[in-house]
Amino acid sequence: MRQQAILLVAVIFAVALSPAMAGPPSSRRPDAYRVVQVFPHDPGAFTQGLVYVDGHLYESTGLNGRSSLRLVDLQTGRVLQRHDLPGEYFGEGLTDWGNDLVQLTWKTGTAFIYDRFTFAVRRTLHYPEEGWGLTHDGKNLILSDGSSVLHFLDPDTFREVRRISVKDDQGRPLLNLNELEYVRGEIYANVWQTNWIVRISPRTGRVLGWIDLSGIMDKSQLTDPDAVLNGIAYDARWDRLFVTGKLWPKLFEIKVTSAAKEPAAGEKALVTQARRRGILYWCLTQRYAKLRLATQTG
Repeated sequence: MRQQAILLVAVIFAVALSPAMAGPPSSRRPDAYRVVQVFPHDPGAFTQGLVYVDGHLYESTGLNGRSSLRLVDLQTGRVLQRHDLPGEYFGEGLTDWGNDLVQLTWKTGTAFIYDRFTFAVRRTLHYPEEGWGLTHDGKNLILSDGSSVLHFLDPDTFREVRRISVKDDQGRPLLNLNELEYVRGEIYANVWQTNWIVRISPRTGRVLGWIDLSGIMDKSQLTDPDAVLNGIAYDARWDRLFVTGKLWPKLFEIKVTSAAKEPAAGEKALVTQARRRGILYWCLTQRYAKLRLATQTG
């Protein structure tokens, strides 16, 4: 009986951890996109944040001892200016605010405020959550912490003004929100360890749509399992959207077009499969509970 219970637990975890378990972030058909241009990108950059402002591309990279703030030439991928963080800091999300750049760190709760032109550290601010992604809506900074919650912060004090909870079509929290970008009144968020970017209402947290970037990067050019999609920048002046990933040798300009609300047959099948897995997971947990009860009473 104990062996059956152990085996069942293993099956439950296998199903729960399957990427298809949660399914797509929305039952809607994903937004279509096309690649406009491809640019070189430093394959050694563990990209955590990306910002395009006033014709300049800025990048935040992570990993302890390798974290940095960079000014990057878009056309060549060459690093034009660089500031390295002390070894105890793991660089994370990045955004601009006026003439400053704001860079998060992962677990140390410290945000560095830089002069955008000299990279001199003006000051530091602190926050209680982990730091993942960062953007702004012109009024507040918007921070993700790897959960389903987005925090709206006062840019001068980092005091939380409000928060929203992001949920999928089934009303379930959409976890692992990572890199953020504010695009035409919507929040674009990369879902960590997926090829998805979700479009979120900054007022309600509702998922307005999603972009599936599977296949945009040739996986044969990636050798590290951590080389996943992570990096969104928007050029508001020319309406250009850029995406890249950790340790990716390329950065892409893409054009996104809204999709029809009805999912295609293939996506319907994927959603159906995910729901069936959810039902299977529930059935397995019920079976495990009965086996555990039988073991205890036996």
